[in-house]
Amino acid sequence: MKLDAVVAGVGMTHFGRHLDTGLKALGAEAIRSALADAGVDKAEIEAAWVGNAAAGVVTGQECIRGEVVLRGMGMGRLPVVNVENACASASTALNQAAAMVTAGMYDIVLALGVEKLYHPDKTKTFGAFSGAVDVESLAEIMAALAKNAEEEGATTASSGAGTKRSMFMDIYAAVARSHMERYGTTVEQFAKVSAKNSLHGSLNPRAQYRELLSVEDVLSSPMIAEPLTRPMCSPIGDGAAAVVLMSNRKARELGVKNPVKVRSSVLRSGWDRAPDEPGAAALAAGEAYEEAGIGPGDLDVIECHDASAPAEIFAYEDLGLCAKGEGGRLVDEGRTALGGSTPVNTSGGLLRKGHPVGATGLAQIVELTEQLQGRSGDRQVDGARIGLAHNGGGTIGADVAALCVTILAR
Repeated sequence: MKLDAVVAGVGMTHFGRHLDTGLKALGAEAIRSALADAGVDKAEIEAAWVGNAAAGVVTGQECIRGEVVLRGMGMGRLPVVNVENACASASTALNQAAAMVTAGMYDIVLALGVEKLYHPDKTKTFGAFSGAVDVESLAEIMAALAKNAEEEGATTASSGAGTKRSMFMDIYAAVARSHMERYGTTVEQFAKVSAKNSLHGSLNPRAQYRELLSVEDVLSSPMIAEPLTRPMCSPIGDGAAAVVLMSNRKARELGVKNPVKVRSSVLRSGWDRAPDEPGAAALAAGEAYEEAGIGPGDLDVIECHDASAPAEIFAYEDLGLCAKGEGGRLVDEGRTALGGSTPVNTSGGLLRKGHPVGATGLAQIVELTEQLQGRSGDRQVDGARIGLAHNGGGTIGADVAALCVTILAR
C-alpha cells in the first residue's frame, strides 16, 4: 500500500536509568517535544497509538497504558490504541498510525513509544523478556539453549539465562555461534560492530552510553553468553519517543517545514519456515523496497535492531546490503560506519543509545528524521535523503515474532 503520511515532528527523552520518573512523565516529555517540533497544539491531535511492551510486568500498569500517559498531560477524548508487540511495539504503532492517516480517517495523529525497564527487583525486568517467547514452550526453550551451549563449550551461556540476564542474549549467542561456524564470521567482527556504535553513540547526547570503546575494550569485557561480551549486548533502559504524523494535504496546509515522507512501512510476523528459507526480516525488507520504489543501494542511512552486535550483522544480510554470510566483511571494510557508504545506527543503536523496548522503534524514526533533515550535528550523514528503520521483537521457533521495516525519504 502506498502511504500518504508525513513525519511533521519528532521528540524523545534521554534513554537510560530513570528510577524516579514514571511512564507518564517520560511519555509527556517526548510528546511535548514532538508537538513543539511539529508546531501543533495537543488539542489538534485526532488519535494516538501508544507502544509499550513491559509495563504490565514491570510497573503493574495494564490495559489502559496509553490512556493513562495521555490523560496525565491533559490529552483526553481522542481515540487511543494501545500497541503491544514486543520490541516492535513502537514501530507497529507508527505502522498503524500511518495506515489510518493514509486511509483518510485522520489528518494529525500521534505515535508514542514509552517504556520503563529498570526496577529494584531485576527478576521483574527479566520476566518481561521471558514473556516475548511462547511461554507454553518456555521450559523446552531454556533446556535447548543450555544444551546447545554445553555441546559447543559455551560454559558461561550454559546457565543463568532469564535469571542473571535477558534470555534473548542466549538466543542471539546461539545464532551467532552458528553463523560463525557456517560462514567464518569472527568474534572480532562482532566487536567491531560494538566499537563502531560506541563511536556513533558518543556523538549522541540522548544516548544511554557515550563512552568510546575500542575493539580490544569490547573483547576484554566480561563474558555474558559466548561469544557475547557485555558491550555486545544491548542494555535495559527507560525512555520514550514520539512522532507527529500528518497527511500530505494537512502538512501542506499548515506549512510544515522540511517534512519527511513515510514511503513505506511493512509489518510481518515469522512463520514455521525451512531452515534456509529467508525469514520475516528479508520478506518485510523486500516488500518495503518495492512499495518505496527503491533498492538497498539507494539507502543513505539505516537504523537497525542491534539488540546484540551479531544481530546487526544479520540485519545487513536480511536487508540486502550483502549476501548471506558476508555481513562481517561490511563492518571490516567500514562501510557501515559514519563516513562509509551506508552508515548504520548513527544514533549508537540499541547497543549504545539504549533499548527501552517499547520506545525503540520510534527512537529509530526520530534519528532517521533528524538525519534526513540535516540536524544530527557531529554524526550527520552528508546529503542523507533516504533512511530505513528495521525493528524486530520476540521469538517463536527459529524466527522473529514481529518485524517492521519503515522507509523514510526527504
